[in-house]
Amino acid sequence: MNHPTLDKLHALKLKPMADAFKTQLDHPDLAAMPFDERFALLVDVQYAAAQNAALDQRLRRANMRQSASLENLDLRAPRGLDRGTLRALAQGQWIRQHLNILLIGPAGVGKSWIACALGNRAARDGHSVLYKRLSRLLDELALARLQGRQARLLATLARTRVLILDDWAMVKLTAEQRRDLMEVIDDRHGRASTIIATQIPVDGWHGQIGDPTYADAILDRVVGAAHRLEPRGESMRRKAPVEITPVEEKT
Repeated sequence: MNHPTLDKLHALKLKPMADAFKTQLDHPDLAAMPFDERFALLVDVQYAAAQNAALDQRLRRANMRQSASLENLDLRAPRGLDRGTLRALAQGQWIRQHLNILLIGPAGVGKSWIACALGNRAARDGHSVLYKRLSRLLDELALARLQGRQARLLATLARTRVLILDDWAMVKLTAEQRRDLMEVIDDRHGRASTIIATQIPVDGWHGQIGDPTYADAILDRVVGAAHRLEPRGESMRRKAPVEITPVEEKT
């Protein structure tokens, strides 16, 4: 009767459980285990496979610029980053509280890398994540308007638990772009979290947004409830590539 059972598991798209069941059949010593323990092992295998598949899907949808993780962040270099703050952010409470993160600093100090590492952590914790360069997102919104699907795109952005906006305010916005950005930020305010990475200091955002009313409204929603990180130091792009090793926690 085992072959029909395996066939049914495959038909139900439970291949990991089917493989684990076949492994049990091939090892007589496992047959001596109580039924509930053997069944629990099969369920654990299928559950782990489903969780891994869901994570892979979240990471693909996130489309992050870099493959980065907080565990591989080297804090031995003088970057002006506080270990305790990063450890707290890794716990994800900022996402549950719908807070934002601002990464502000000169080119090459690792802002995008840290943003992607925080996004990776969020995805591993089960949150939806999306990475976008701000200029490209605004272009996509403009195109979506022409195609009559802007409302659907805005709804997708609003549902995303962690939105990463890289290269924020690098160029001055047009009137249309200001309105689109305001829509995105307002939809997310108090409901989701946004990570912003930029070379432009906060006091320079007004000039880049271009309209004082929109600028005040956007800054109020973004900066008012945000953790601010300001990495500094020599540009990492000028250095030869080196292997980054995990930081060992001291006890």
